[in-house]
Amino acid sequence: MTLLTRITSPCSAPCRWPSPLCRRSGCPLKEDSASPLDSGALGRLPVGRALRLALACLTRLPIRLGDAETGPLSGTMHLFPLVGVVVGALGAVVYALAASCLPPTLAALLAVGTTALVTGAMHEDGLSDVADGFGGGATRERKLEIMKDSRIGSYGGLMLILGVSLRVGALAALASPWAVAAALIVAHALGRAAIPVAMQGLAPARSQGLGATVGQPSPSTAGIAATWAMAIAWLILPNGTAAAAVVAVTLAATGLASLALRQIGGQTGDVLGAIEQSGEIAALLAIVAMA
Repeated sequence: MTLLTRITSPCSAPCRWPSPLCRRSGCPLKEDSASPLDSGALGRLPVGRALRLALACLTRLPIRLGDAETGPLSGTMHLFPLVGVVVGALGAVVYALAASCLPPTLAALLAVGTTALVTGAMHEDGLSDVADGFGGGATRERKLEIMKDSRIGSYGGLMLILGVSLRVGALAALASPWAVAAALIVAHALGRAAIPVAMQGLAPARSQGLGATVGQPSPSTAGIAATWAMAIAWLILPNGTAAAAVVAVTLAATGLASLALRQIGGQTGDVLGAIEQSGEIAALLAIVAMA
């Protein structure tokens, strides 16, 4: 049974979005699943269908999926960077409108808030959970237990403040609506490309949860996602700036993946969200540094 079928079949009526954003206690997404699927060339969905499914799963955009449009989320991961383009573009539009009558810092805060609203703050939630788990747990089991807890602790709160502040500060430093738009689109594309790439290097740390149920992307799927993201970066940014952003995301994602491997022995949905956030922040800082 595919992931989206498992999510939508038992709760399609009351649920608006067939995605990990579902907070119902009995959501099938949080139950044990079969072995992760490897989504190679045959598992990848067609571009249009894959993009709609990826948007439905990774954002709160009101995208309705028919029965024929469902499939494993792993079959959409090659287009994760395009989801980032959509989210970044929406943030850029809000920044441009706000910057016409507000200082850059306030416009940047509204833009970052918009991107969090569009995604249901799913990745920010992962970042805070990882900070709480890695910072407050003494054992692997305790770290995973803390990460599963919906309550936020001091480490998570501080990390959220730091993450939002760095993104707002970076956008405000760029100031120009065109520069901000380029930075947002590239950072969100690169950050989301890091998710399938990280899933290739890290096995699920537990049998439950998002990190284990979505299915493992194949090396070619992860490679396509990385290629999309790098192409977007080089099309939008100057060559040197694009290279700096790619290197920064690579270092940030690799560092956090290595930390997760040492701390809990693999990845979870929270770790993947934290990797996206760290990549996004690293890209924005690199772009500002090269400006």
